[in-house]
Amino acid sequence: MSTATQAAAPAAAVPRPVSAYSWIVVAMLCFIYIFNFLDRQLMSTLQEFIKKDLNLTDEQLGLMTGLYFALFYTGFGVIVGFLADRTSRVRILFFGCFLWSLFTSLCGISKTYPVMVTARIGVGVGEAAGAPPSYSIISDYFPAEKRGLALAVFSLGVPFGQALGAGFGAKIAELYSWRMAFIGIGIIGIIASFILLLVVKEPKRGAADAPLDTHMEEAPVEALERPGFIRTFIEFFTRPVLVLTALGCGLTALVGYAALGWNVSFLTRVKHMAIGDIALYYAMMIAVAMGLGTWLSGLIVDWLVKRSKIWYAMLPAIAVGLSIPFYVGYVYAPTWQVALACLAGPTFLTIMYLAPALAVVQNSVKPAQRTQAGAMLLMVLNLIGLGGGPSLVGTLSTWFHESKGMSDAAGLQAAMFWVTPFYAITVVVLLLEAWAIAKEVRSGRMA
Repeated sequence: MSTATQAAAPAAAVPRPVSAYSWIVVAMLCFIYIFNFLDRQLMSTLQEFIKKDLNLTDEQLGLMTGLYFALFYTGFGVIVGFLADRTSRVRILFFGCFLWSLFTSLCGISKTYPVMVTARIGVGVGEAAGAPPSYSIISDYFPAEKRGLALAVFSLGVPFGQALGAGFGAKIAELYSWRMAFIGIGIIGIIASFILLLVVKEPKRGAADAPLDTHMEEAPVEALERPGFIRTFIEFFTRPVLVLTALGCGLTALVGYAALGWNVSFLTRVKHMAIGDIALYYAMMIAVAMGLGTWLSGLIVDWLVKRSKIWYAMLPAIAVGLSIPFYVGYVYAPTWQVALACLAGPTFLTIMYLAPALAVVQNSVKPAQRTQAGAMLLMVLNLIGLGGGPSLVGTLSTWFHESKGMSDAAGLQAAMFWVTPFYAITVVVLLLEAWAIAKEVRSGRMA
């Protein structure tokens, strides 16, 4: 070991301080992320109204909220990741938030299915600029040993956005109309995008990876490298631990999005839950269960990985496995009250995959590759999860209804049940990810 390396080792082992402003940045990015997911839950909450107004089938709804949205969201996400590793991430995030909020408002004035699909595609293009730049910004404000919690706090935008989408969306639709909900929330999102520019400063790339005696403006030479798109793509998809992390995320997201995309329709159509109760009880359950799962996953995994890095995969594997009986209970519960209580289980547990997966990817690539690597993680996650989950349920529901003669309610219930096998497949993939992590630790590739 060289003298320089020996000198650097003790400094690297000392916990790095995190400024109060770093947490302000996380809070602001979380606030913007809330609008990202608020819009998605808004569509899921109001799709029964949209179905009746535009005379749509479950298959059309599933494809619009799932596959069509995911194709553009993931495709542009990788492009955004590449650009954000070379330009201002804050400005890209601002533009994305402005764009998706504008198209959210346009959803409210859509009168036909093709126009609504076009508006949803516009939302997907804008939202592609949401998460990847945020992951990279956070990684430059927090050292590796603190990123799990920081990314978990940022990811609270998912449950808070889902809860607000369900709560406000259902309430506005009940009092006014589903169109007013889209228009109003879109306008608020546009205002939020300008607040972002005032609060968040673009950080130096790789600054949080520098030794303690290195100033922020003296970032390591490695942080200034700009690996090409093809090189980063190849490095990501030829590294088993990253591929399995992405697949594990995708499959976990599939069961998660299958539920989130259809929970409101299922609870109202099958369990006869009133839209007013959705606005209160379902929204509250989402906020508490998903919020706790997101926050605790980051806190717990930062503690567990001090003992073994395999917990980045083992924690979500255990959580997904424990979700299965709760999910089956949800589908066949006799009342909406029992169904909602059972749903709290998988809602709390299945979200525990996100923060650990983000930490694995952000800690495994070079600082100048983090945005693109985060975008590629989201590409796999959303193609499989967002593209597959809602589309699968919608297509199966229509098939059961039209081919098997089931009622709309019975067809949707059967479709929701056939998501169950994907829980077991997800556990297997997450266990393979744990094996890949252990292998990299033994080889010295992952510290």
